[in-house]
Amino acid sequence: MPAPPPTLLVTRPQAQALQWVEQLRVRGVPAQALPLIAIDPPEDAVAVQAAWARLAQCQMLVFVSPSAVEQFFAQAPAGKAWPQGLRVATPGPGTDGALARAGVPEALRSRPADDAEQLDSESLWEVLRHEPWNGRQVLIVRGEGGRPWLAQQFQAAGATVDFLCAYRRRVPTLEEAGRELLSRSLSDPGRCVWLFSSSQAIEHLVVLAQQQGLHPPWARHRAVVTHPRIGERAVALGLGHVEASHPAPDAVAEAWARLQSDAGGSIQ
Repeated sequence: MPAPPPTLLVTRPQAQALQWVEQLRVRGVPAQALPLIAIDPPEDAVAVQAAWARLAQCQMLVFVSPSAVEQFFAQAPAGKAWPQGLRVATPGPGTDGALARAGVPEALRSRPADDAEQLDSESLWEVLRHEPWNGRQVLIVRGEGGRPWLAQQFQAAGATVDFLCAYRRRVPTLEEAGRELLSRSLSDPGRCVWLFSSSQAIEHLVVLAQQQGLHPPWARHRAVVTHPRIGERAVALGLGHVEASHPAPDAVAEAWARLQSDAGGSIQ
């Protein structure tokens, strides 16, 4: 009897992971959530509330992730409607979908096309770069830290840019079922394929393995990564086969299928 196909472990934050699992299972992928990034509210919720009070001063808000949207809107004043005409931008469809669910009209939302080579700050700037940014106020809503590249492009174009920390990322505290899944997957690489949508998920995986006293055979592990920078981190850890994919369910399903038939050892 042939061995069952490997489970695709979705490592995004909990809410996003569950959405991805549902979409992947519809496509025939045996996916399971193993969130490797926990999301906490911001340390300074007052700053987020103050940002809501001054939205009228902004011409553009950039949300870097679904978590940024969820945590920002969690601090919205009761009954507060989105300001008329205030535009928002995101690097991809997941964050754009979170804004749609939050009630921001489609006409105010900008993002890269679904078929953009990458869904990241660089692709978003290609959408926005031709606009007259001189004198405009831009607020970038994100977690702690993050790349300054997009802010630098706005500033070079004459905009004033502020950052707002709307959430915190941390290593998750796994319940017993999660610890058992992690231990089985790390000890028996043939059982699983990792889906990494963030380099931080890889960092947290290493921490969790150390906390459990595990010494995974990284060279035998396989992963699908949704950005070249994530792939570089996976290779640096020593993963034996890393498959690059566009960050969309169809593309990820295809990458998972390729990993079952390709035993190569580099980013494909």
